[in-house]
Amino acid sequence: MGILFINACVRKDSRTKKLAEALLGRLGGEVSELRLEDVDFEKTTEAFLSKRDALIEERRFDDESFALARQFAEAEKIVIAAPYWDLSFPASLKQYIEHINVLGITFEYTPEGIPRGLCRADSLYYVMTAGGNYVPEEFGFGYIKALAQNFYGIKDVELIKAVGLDIYGADAGSILESSYLTINRLFPA
Repeated sequence: MGILFINACVRKDSRTKKLAEALLGRLGGEVSELRLEDVDFEKTTEAFLSKRDALIEERRFDDESFALARQFAEAEKIVIAAPYWDLSFPASLKQYIEHINVLGITFEYTPEGIPRGLCRADSLYYVMTAGGNYVPEEFGFGYIKALAQNFYGIKDVELIKAVGLDIYGADAGSILESSYLTINRLFPA
C-alpha cells in the first residue's frame, strides 16, 4: 500500500502538517492521506462495542467498520502528523486509535496473553509541533510509540518535532528550520 499519512492537523497553515509534508517528500513513494477531520467516527457506545465484538468473534474482518484498521495494518510506512495541544494530541487521533485497535487485524494475543503485532509497516514517524516547551512524551508520542511497538509490531518509531514555537521572543522560523534540517539529515535526497 505504500505510506499511510494520518493527518490530525486542522489548521489551514499547520506547522505540523508542513513538517510532515517535508518528511513525506524525503521518504518518497506512494502516499495515501487520511485526514482525521474528514472521518465521521462512530460514537463508542455499548451498541457499537457489542456489534464490534460480535464481528471480531465471527472473524468478519471484511466489514466496513474495520476499513481503517485494515488500511493501517496494510501500510508499509506510517506518518502521523499531530500537533501537541491541550496536553496531548487531538481527540480525533484517539478516536482513530480506538477504531484501529482490532484483535485479528492490527494485533493478536499469543497463548501466554502477550500482544503480537500484525501490521506490515516497518516504521512509524510521529510528527508534532508545540507552542511551549513542556511536552512530556507520555502525553502524546510515548503513547503512540508504546502501541506501535508493543501491539502493532512496528519496531522503528521515530519522533520529529519542533517545540517552543509560541514562547515570547522565540524565533519560530529558526526552530522550524532546525527541524527541516533534521529531516534532511535523517533522510538524505
